[in-house]
Amino acid sequence: GIEDYLGDMDFKIAGTKKGITALQADIKIPGLPLKILMESISQAIAAKSEILNKMNSVINTPKTNKKNMPLTETIEVPPHQRGKLLGIGGANLKKILVETGVSIHSQEENIYSLFAPNETALNEAKEMIATLLKEEKAPELEFGGIYTAKVVDIRESGVMVILYPNMHPTLLHNSQLDQRLVRHPSALGIEVGHELQVKYFGRDPVSGAMRLSRKVLQSTGGVNKNYTS
Repeated sequence: GIEDYLGDMDFKIAGTKKGITALQADIKIPGLPLKILMESISQAIAAKSEILNKMNSVINTPKTNKKNMPLTETIEVPPHQRGKLLGIGGANLKKILVETGVSIHSQEENIYSLFAPNETALNEAKEMIATLLKEEKAPELEFGGIYTAKVVDIRESGVMVILYPNMHPTLLHNSQLDQRLVRHPSALGIEVGHELQVKYFGRDPVSGAMRLSRKVLQSTGGVNKNYTS
């Protein structure tokens, strides 16, 4: 405005009926009398009050949310449950979008945003998410504790095991199967249904996966053969 070029001061305030919430002053001269500053603040407060009164005469209460208006909400998903929410190749997210019209996007590490066309769709999507993430109350595992792991699947990189009923299988990597180098679990004769003693080292802070090891429970004496077949 003209004050940026011809005036000695560009002064602005913002606030509510209760007071000032922010102010900004761009002073173009070396000094400013305190009296002028106080007069400027008083005039600005009066102008602010007049503007608020005019606004209040048109809209004096916040608009209420309508059931057919778009909504957004954020949810937090623990790292070890992200796979349940996403599904293979994002299949679960696509299913939620198709059935409810709600799109889900990752915002931060464990935070996801839901954008819904209306309140009904949002509630339906949240119910679907709750069903996907529902799990039996898991027993509390002790860090450094030794547990019996049951093998439920064999993979190239290791074996999938469970420590208790209804647990989502977790990977026991080849590198943690034995003191010797193991290329494939079959080299140790491990099969589905076998039970292995493992030590629990908490969860990975990024993926949330359990950190288990079988090899730390083995004696290191006389180990000189690798299983690389």
